[in-house]
Amino acid sequence: MPIRGILQQFMPDPERLVIATRQSALALWQAEHVRERLLALYPSCRVEILGLTTQGDRRLDLPLADIGGKGLFIKELEQAMAEGRADLATHSLKDVPMELPSGFALAAILAREDARDAFVSNRYGRLAELPPGSVVGTSSLRREAQLRERYPQLEVQPLRGNVNTRLHRLDEGNQAAIILAAIGLKRLGFADRIASLLEPEDSLPAVGQGALALECRADRADVVAALAPLADRTTTLATAAERAFGRTLAGSCRTPLAAYAVARDGELWLRGLVASRDGRAVLRGERAARLATLHDAQALGEVLGAELLARGAAAVLAGAS
Repeated sequence: MPIRGILQQFMPDPERLVIATRQSALALWQAEHVRERLLALYPSCRVEILGLTTQGDRRLDLPLADIGGKGLFIKELEQAMAEGRADLATHSLKDVPMELPSGFALAAILAREDARDAFVSNRYGRLAELPPGSVVGTSSLRREAQLRERYPQLEVQPLRGNVNTRLHRLDEGNQAAIILAAIGLKRLGFADRIASLLEPEDSLPAVGQGALALECRADRADVVAALAPLADRTTTLATAAERAFGRTLAGSCRTPLAAYAVARDGELWLRGLVASRDGRAVLRGERAARLATLHDAQALGEVLGAELLARGAAAVLAGAS
């Protein structure tokens, strides 16, 4: 029996669980979704939400890559867990750094939903319809690089803030279009704002995009056991391969890097990409393997990462930073 199964067998049901989360509308939706899932598992448990403002939420004046990267969205949540004020934290997995701080672990990754990017515009239906010189807003260097590669005639500008803020800026006429994660729009009831979806062939998703991750202290065996039933095996393996690819390439918020793995014909098919920010240098690769364990998935990501390094990814990444 897996270690988690043994833990569940001998651990009593939790009496109280506190979920730390950012206070954006999307983060709160995700925390409430996890709360409902936990209450369904443990009806007698008191599941509470602790909303926190992170440094990443406070510093909206600069691109995220310039102020410390995605770790700024989880530092305060980890502090709350370290101090015993929270038992777990909910994250969009794409916002979780490739390397967690010592003493923390991803206890469960929930079933992935839509991992695609969404094209949002009030005037145009598809990216290809935008006239030359049109301004497209995005917060992601990954999206920016792929946009510049495919549509060098467009002007790409950084766009930060929560989903509502970005939609408001679009509605004010600041951009002709913006690119967002499709799942965030869908979760907040803005699916009707999506003009079209970008398939992975056109915009390869971020590592972990579309998946929710639950983090806790590594020494909290009780919390690990309580969260284990929420984990989805296929998503766990797919995102383990993606994150191993990112770690191999030292992926960070300053890195235009993408990876997306899906189950296909009994195998896990992993596609990866690294690029320069201007989109002039882009390396792509893919590999597939039959998987049995988490170690197999990580090995798949490491092999693809090593392959891109052998093809010159280090030079591309050096030029991107």
